[in-house]
Amino acid sequence: MKRSFLLWYVLLVQAFYGAWSSVGGSLHCEYSNSVILHRPHSVSITEFGAVGDGVTLNTKAFQNALFYLNSFSDKGGAKLFVPAGQWLTGSFDLISHLTLWLDKGATILGSTSSENWPVVDPLPSYGRGRELPGRRHRSLIYGQNLTDVVITGENGTIDGQGSVWWDWFRKGELNYTRPHLVELINTTGLIISNLTFLNSPFWNIHPVYCRDVVVKNLTILAPLDSPNTDGVDPDSSTDVCIEDCYIVTGDDLVSIKSGWDEYGISFARPSSKIKINRLTGQTTSSSGIAIGSEMSGGVSDIYIKDLHLFNSNTGIRIKTSPGRGGYVRNVHVSNVKFHNVQKAIRFTGKYGEHPDENFDPKALPAIEKITFENVSGEDIGVAGLLEGIEGDEFKNICFLNVTLTVKKNSKKSPWKCSHVRGFSQWVSPEITCDSFEESIFPEHSSECFGLSENNLEKSSGLSRSPWLLSW
Repeated sequence: MKRSFLLWYVLLVQAFYGAWSSVGGSLHCEYSNSVILHRPHSVSITEFGAVGDGVTLNTKAFQNALFYLNSFSDKGGAKLFVPAGQWLTGSFDLISHLTLWLDKGATILGSTSSENWPVVDPLPSYGRGRELPGRRHRSLIYGQNLTDVVITGENGTIDGQGSVWWDWFRKGELNYTRPHLVELINTTGLIISNLTFLNSPFWNIHPVYCRDVVVKNLTILAPLDSPNTDGVDPDSSTDVCIEDCYIVTGDDLVSIKSGWDEYGISFARPSSKIKINRLTGQTTSSSGIAIGSEMSGGVSDIYIKDLHLFNSNTGIRIKTSPGRGGYVRNVHVSNVKFHNVQKAIRFTGKYGEHPDENFDPKALPAIEKITFENVSGEDIGVAGLLEGIEGDEFKNICFLNVTLTVKKNSKKSPWKCSHVRGFSQWVSPEITCDSFEESIFPEHSSECFGLSENNLEKSSGLSRSPWLLSW
C-alpha cells in the first residue's frame, strides 16, 4: 500500500509540474514583438501641426500623421513620437506595425466635447452598447483588424478627462454608451506599457477579439467613486499577460469578459490563456479581479499570481447569471494578500443585467475547477460569499492554504455557501459549509486545477529528493 501511494504521488507530481510548465508558462510577460524599441521610420506629432498647449484640438494632426505613417507599414513599421506637452484630441485610429510613443512629460488629453468621440456600432458579442441600447462612442485611441501595435513611452500620460462623462451618466443625459480610453478590436500582437492612464470616461483598456496581448508597467487611476472605470478588461481574447500594474479606480481593477447572453453565446469567442502577475490596487465599489459578468463565450485557463489589494470592497469575484450560458473553468489563483477587504472571495450566480428580453433563462453557465492557493488577508469582513445557482451547482472549487483574519467586530459568518461544492485544506477560518467538508489530499487533488508541486509534497510529508524522482 505504501509503495503504491508513493508511485501515485510521483506520477501526480510529474503530471502537475508538466501542466504548470506548459500551460501556466513563464511568470513574466513574454514580448513577442521584437521591434518595441526600434522602428526604421519615426515622426513627431509636431510635424503635422499639433500644438501641445492643452487647448488646441489636435485630432486632425494625429489622423494625418498616422495616415502618412501607414505607408511604412510594409517597410518595418513606424513610430509616432509625442513630446512633452498637453495634446488635446478627439478619437483617432491606429495602424498596424506602429509604436505610439509618449515621451516624459507628454499627456494625450481626451476632448470634453462628445462630438469628438464618434459613434460606432455595438460589438457583435454584446448586441448593443453596454450601458444603453444601440450604438456606442468610440474609444479615444482605437483600432481594429491590426497587427503589431505598441503603445508605450517614458511614463507619458493618457488622460480621458472623464468627469464630464461621469456627470452625464449620473444625470441620465447620455444617448450612447460612454467611450473607453483604449480599445483594440481583432488585433494580434499588442503591447501597452510604461504609461499612466487617468480619468477614463468608461473602461480604461479594452482589448476585444485580440491575441498576443501584453499590458505591463502601467499606473491606472480614477476617483474611487467614478462610475465603471474598470482598469483592464480583456474580452474574448487569448494569450493575454497583465503584470506589474498599479490600479485604483471606481470599478474592477481587471475584469475578464467574453460576451453578453445570447450575443456572446452566438459569437462564441472565449477568453483563454490569461496571466495576471503582480497587480496592486484598490477599489471601494468592486473587485480586484473579476470574471464576468459578461462571460457567455467562455473563460478558461486563467492564472492569477501575486495580487495585493487594500481598502477595497471585494478581492476576487466570479459574476454570472441564468441566461449567460458559457463557462468559467480552469482558474488558478495564488500568492494573494488582502488588507481591509470587505469580501475576500465572492461568487455571484444571479448577477442579472441582460441586454434585452431575448435571453434564454435556461442557458446556464458552467462554473468549475477554480483553485485558490496561498491566500492571506487581514481585517477581512467576510472570508467567502459563495452563491451558485440552484440546479446549476458550481463545482470543484478548491481552497488550499487560505488564512483570512476576519475583523473581531464582524457579526457575519466568515463563510456563506449555497449551490457551490468543492474541497478545502489548511483553511482558516474553517469553511463550515457541508459542501466543502472533504479535504483535497490525497483523494481529490486531481479535481482541483493547477495545484503546485510543493503543496503535493507538503500534503504527503515527502520531500522531492533525487532518490524519489529516480525511483
